Amino acid sequence: MKTLERLVMRLMRPQVQNVGDPLQFAYHEKVGVEDAVLYLLHRALSYLAGGGCIVRLLFFNFSSAFNTIQPSLLQEKLNIMTVDPHLVNWIMDYLTNRPQYVRMGGQMSSTLTCSIGAPQGTVLSLLLFTLYTSDF
Repeated sequence: MKTLERLVMRLMRPQVQNVGDPLQFAYHEKVGVEDAVLYLLHRALSYLAGGGCIVRLLFFNFSSAFNTIQPSLLQEKLNIMTVDPHLVNWIMDYLTNRPQYVRMGGQMSSTLTCSIGAPQGTVLSLLLFTLYTSDF
């Protein structure tokens, strides 16, 4: 599945590369926490060096962030971003009616169907969450 997700990402990235906040440091290739910290320090120190005396910071941490994605709302946003309709349809199939279960030792729970959120730990979920929150 990861290979297919990477292919979908390769098709999507050119269509959405100019979407979102340029100061969004998460989930971008070759960009990491260090870049966010360096940017923040540079801005704060430049302000203080210019005569400012107080710097205020506000940090957000989304708990269970991928679980908050509503596929129908993401679909609307992807359509507004003019993502190829075939890709949008594939993403909706990917996000809705997903079977899930818990396996512990040799035991397996009954299967439930999930139609909200994005699967944790997948290649594509990172990009989908970034696009989902790009207009905040």
